This record gives sequence, C-alpha cells and structure tokens, in this order.
Amino acid sequence: MTIDLRDSASASDPESQVAHAAQASVAAEPPPPMYPRDPWRRTYRRNLVITDLLSLVWVVYGTQLLWFGLGNAQLAARADGRITDLSYWTFSAILIATWMWALAFVESRSDRVIGTGSAEYVRIADASFRLFGTVAIIAFLTQIDVARGYLLISLPLGIAVLLFTRWIWRQWLIVQRAKGRYSANVLLVGSLSSVTQLAREFARMPSAGYRVVGACVPNGKIADVIPGTEIPVMGHVGDVSRALAVTGADTVAVTSADDLPADKVKEISWSLEAGRQHLVLAPSIVDIAGPRLHTRPVAGLPLIHVETPKFSRGQSFLKRTVDLTAACLGVILLSPLLAFLMLSVRLSSDGPIFFRQTRVGLRGREFTMIKFRSMVVNAEELLAQLAAQQRDSGNEVLFKMKNDPRVTPIGRIMRKYSLDELPQLFNVIGGSMSLVGPRPPLPSEVAVYADHVHRRFLAKPGITGLWQVSGRSSLSWEESVRLDLSYVENWTLLGDFAILGRTARAALAPGDTAA
Repeated sequence: MTIDLRDSASASDPESQVAHAAQASVAAEPPPPMYPRDPWRRTYRRNLVITDLLSLVWVVYGTQLLWFGLGNAQLAARADGRITDLSYWTFSAILIATWMWALAFVESRSDRVIGTGSAEYVRIADASFRLFGTVAIIAFLTQIDVARGYLLISLPLGIAVLLFTRWIWRQWLIVQRAKGRYSANVLLVGSLSSVTQLAREFARMPSAGYRVVGACVPNGKIADVIPGTEIPVMGHVGDVSRALAVTGADTVAVTSADDLPADKVKEISWSLEAGRQHLVLAPSIVDIAGPRLHTRPVAGLPLIHVETPKFSRGQSFLKRTVDLTAACLGVILLSPLLAFLMLSVRLSSDGPIFFRQTRVGLRGREFTMIKFRSMVVNAEELLAQLAAQQRDSGNEVLFKMKNDPRVTPIGRIMRKYSLDELPQLFNVIGGSMSLVGPRPPLPSEVAVYADHVHRRFLAKPGITGLWQVSGRSSLSWEESVRLDLSYVENWTLLGDFAILGRTARAALAPGDTAA
C-alpha cells in the first residue's frame, strides 16, 4: 500500500513534512521530496556573472576614457613588417570578454567556494594576474604597443571592484542563509555521535551554506530525531538512497565511515546524480586550515595528508614587522585620542590612569599587560565576592559579568568600544604582545589548563583574535580554547588582516568585551 502524504504535508512546516515522509518509507514508492530542489546555485551564479560584467565594463572602459579621452585612440600591432591599427574600443571589449572567461575558467563562481572562506577572492586575484601577465607576454611577442598606464590602472582597479562586489553579494548571501535559504540540503550519514557533532557545527555556522534535512545512523529508527536537535532520522545507513528521495537532499555528508558496510561510500557516490548531487566526506580532524591539508591518491586510496604546524623564522619576522609598523603608526595617529582618554580617566575617578596586570605570553613567559583603568581601584579585592554570585557571562575559567559593579562610568564607555585596550599597542611595540593572537591569560587561569591548551603559548598573545571576533564572553571555555589553538596552528598573514577587519567592524557595532 502506498501512503500519500502530499495533502497533509502541505499544512505543516518542513520538519514535520520530513517526519511524516519518513514514516511513509515503507511505501512501495517514495513520496515527493519534502525539500524541493531549489535552483539557487544557478540563480546566484547568474547574478555574479551580471555584476562581474558590469564591474569590468565600468573599470576597463572607464580607464580607457580616463587615459585617452573620448577620441578613437588606436594601438599599433607590428607583424611581418606591417603596422596594423586596432581601436582601443575593440581592444577593451576583447579584454573584458577574456577577463570574464578567465573568471569562469578558474570557477570563481562555483558554489563550492562562494559564501565562506577566502578561496573565491584568491581565485579572482589569481585569474586576473594571470590574464594580465598573458596579455603582457602576447603584446611583447607580437610587438603590440599597448599603453602601460591603461593596463596598470585596469588591473588593480578591476580586482578591487570585483572583490568589493563579490563581498557585497556574500553579505547578502549570509543574510539569506541565516533564514535557511540559498543553502545545500544535507543528509548526514554516520555514527550518532559524529552526526550530532557535525549537525551542531552546521547549525552554529549557517553562513557555511549547509542545512541539515535528515540523518541516517546505525540502527536508526524512522521518525526519531538526533538528540539535542530537530533533525529527523531517516533510517539506518543502508537507507541513503531512499532518504535522498524523501528529503530532496542534494548533498550527502559521510561523517564516519567505520559504521558503514564495505564499499558503501563508493555505492553512495555512484548513486548520486552527476552535477546536481554532491558527496562530502567529513574527517574527524577539525580546525585544520586548507593549506595544511593535501589529498594524495595512494594505491587507489584518496589519503589526506596533514602537515604539522610550521613556525619559520621568516613567518615570525614578517609578523613582527607588521606588528611593529602598525603599532607605531597607531600610536601616532591615535595620540590625540589617547591623551583625551588619559585625562578622562584621571578626572573621573581616583586612582592611576593605567591598569597593569601580569599575564602569560609566548612560551609561557609572564609579562605586564597595560590597559586604561576601567574599574575602581580595589577591583581585585572585590573579585572573590563577585565570583560567588551567579554570573550572566563568561565561563567556568574566565570570570565575566555583563553589568560588573566594579566598572566606572567612563570605563563602561571605554569597554563598550574596546578603547581601554589601546595602551596594549605599547605592549606590541615592546614585543610582549602582537596585534592578533590568542587571548593573554592570567597565571591563575594557566594553573588549571589541560596539557593540550599550553599549545596556545606557541604564539604571542594578541590585542584581538579569533576569540574576540567570534563571540567574546558568550563563548564556552572549550570554544575559546578551540579558537585559540586553531589560530596558533593555522596562522597566516592574510588571516590576521581578516581578523583585524572583523575587529574594526565589531568596534563600530560594539558589544561586551573580553578582559
């Protein structure tokens, strides 16, 4: 007997529809998918093509008009002793068409790179530089006299405008994904613990673009849910094909292969619709950056090689150079603000202008961290009394209170905009801190660290870091440690710039701060 759920499903929310559909899995034929396939990838890619084209037309022809004016400028090509003139209007059109092809060739609009990470931006820059390098080589070999200024303006301006428009689209996409739209519908397959962990990570980061619509687990019972979530169980690991049909999932994420029958992953990949359904293998290793992961086929097996973290002298020198240069410029540019804050702290309450505290830094060495004093003078003496009260922020290791009574009125304003941390620029100049790095802990906090947490001391502590731009005081202790260790093991200069940008944005939309 076939059970038709189309009428009843239409009157309920999507999760309920999936649950009802799962109960009907005993039917001879699967019901229509409860999550109909949304052609969002094609729509989004088309939008990117349109804005890329408009951006390049504006940049290339704008540069031409700026450099040559409204006249019909010509470029000369010498071949076989003859000189052939070509209009810059035609050359610009060829350059735009070739640039568009280059962006498509490197798959800069692929749904695998949009929405999160830096791969989309890297591909745009890489394709653009390669294109202009090719143009330069061809111009040299064919003796085409192309105006250098025309090319030197078009390349950086074109890359900047392309990156800006892609960034605008990404912000729009993040908003849509927070609403559950423009995301891949994912069916999780694996052990209950691994499925639960990955489902929670996807729920925590909706901007990644993965919406879990069901799961297949060993001994799974249809219409059950994954503990702690609303994700319906669509059966055991052998029911993947039917679960795909019921949920309408376009992506299968295998969270652990140990609980699957032999060759089951291969069978799943064969059963997927080419080009429209995708297979994702989620290894148990987490917080490892892309450059450290390399897939290498060995004896027919796609082995994932994970490189150990490298802390070369060159990287240390580069980071120190950027820190010292930026900190010195910051002190110079912010000197009027620093003077104003010093005067405000002095006049608003009794006590010193600066608050000095011992923190633990690189290789576990203690140093004195400097901040503007934002609390009353006897704040440390009141800590034990406040620690006994029920807290509304922080975690089991880090003490935080959203409305800490020890904070002075001017201190509350400084903390809101993170202005109390500006004197740490002098710590950066002195070499005990970095602009970006792990949170500088107190010696009392280090005393309760687990052994693996000490890896955070492989890098200098930072004024800001992943811990600050990813939730601050709302983070659990495990999440704070994970972010710090992820930063230490996957450091890149580009990543530092990204964190500094997110910090600046957070300062303009302030929230609670981490001390």
